[in-house]
Amino acid sequence: MEIKTATNSELEMRIAEIEQAMTAEDADLEALSAEMTEIEARKAELLEIEERRQQEAAAIAAEEIRCETIEEIKEKKVMTNEEIRASHEYNVAYANYIKTEDDSECRALLTENVSGDVPVPKYVEGRIQTAWQRNGLMDLVRKSYVRGNLRVAFEKSATAATVHTESTSAVAEEELHLGVVDLTPVSIKKWISISDEALDLAGEEFLDYIYDEIAYQIAKKAQAELLSKITALTASAATNAVGVGVVIGTPSLGVVAQALGNLSDEAVNPVIVMNKGSWAQFKAAQYAADYNIDPFEGLPVHFDSSLPAYTSNTATLTTGATWMVVGDFGRGALANFPNGDQIRIKFDELSLAEKDLVKIVGREYVGLGIVADHCFCKITQVTA
Repeated sequence: MEIKTATNSELEMRIAEIEQAMTAEDADLEALSAEMTEIEARKAELLEIEERRQQEAAAIAAEEIRCETIEEIKEKKVMTNEEIRASHEYNVAYANYIKTEDDSECRALLTENVSGDVPVPKYVEGRIQTAWQRNGLMDLVRKSYVRGNLRVAFEKSATAATVHTESTSAVAEEELHLGVVDLTPVSIKKWISISDEALDLAGEEFLDYIYDEIAYQIAKKAQAELLSKITALTASAATNAVGVGVVIGTPSLGVVAQALGNLSDEAVNPVIVMNKGSWAQFKAAQYAADYNIDPFEGLPVHFDSSLPAYTSNTATLTTGATWMVVGDFGRGALANFPNGDQIRIKFDELSLAEKDLVKIVGREYVGLGIVADHCFCKITQVTA
């Protein structure tokens, strides 16, 4: 028997044989003892191999248990509402909700209780934000989310700080006069009609179709409303309205600089708003000057067709019409969304049923206001 490759059972058999052989009178005790030493070494080797095998088996079993535990945890992981709102499944459910006004599919997906309207998908939220950004100005305006009407105080006038020299008379108390602007929310609505075929669009495609147009038009109207509030203001602040700078001018090289001179220190990031027709006349004045000069004084220019294009034609001249606005929309304007800035959608399948069309109405509830004195200057055509 080869001891180096023998198994435990073979070794036990050989040990028994050696013990029997040692009892013989002519036994070679030295040789038998040497063989026993080899057998004991082989048995120790086999024991070490067995212990190592058991350790490896235990490690493998532990890893399998760990993997099973991880899989079980993954299966039991509950998605948050934010994660669900970012999923394709929720987009589809929300599209179905808009079509049917049945929000049960959306609520079944949400893992946290939601009171009131179900939240819009992250996908739609992004498209609404993009609509505000496309208009440019409304993306600059500060936003708040206060329920109901919002009252914002502004400083009409205040005495300046005074240097006080030691041992001299006390400085006079500050005289501070405040006004209050009310931001009363209104509904800005836009409706479109779509065919039955368009209504069959699924998920993101349907949301793209309606939100791209409705959200953009609502944001565009909100911008026009904000500009109309600026053009309605006068040079002097009242208890319920801020004042604005007023400049009578034409699209000339110095009119923007003149408007900037009418802004308060609070207007730190002014921009220009005008009709593209007025912009063209500025460029004509720039080219006619025959030297390199920027009539816009390096300020960003935003276009809005709700402002009339400047005209020098007396037959069409509108007395006192504001054709350009210069000011800081980030500090001087505020948009308050009492119910959040999501656009609510309603379906009307009856009004245009005879034409096989469905009316979709989008609504944004927002209060807009000018809340800082002389953060804006309006440029008019002639004296009102």
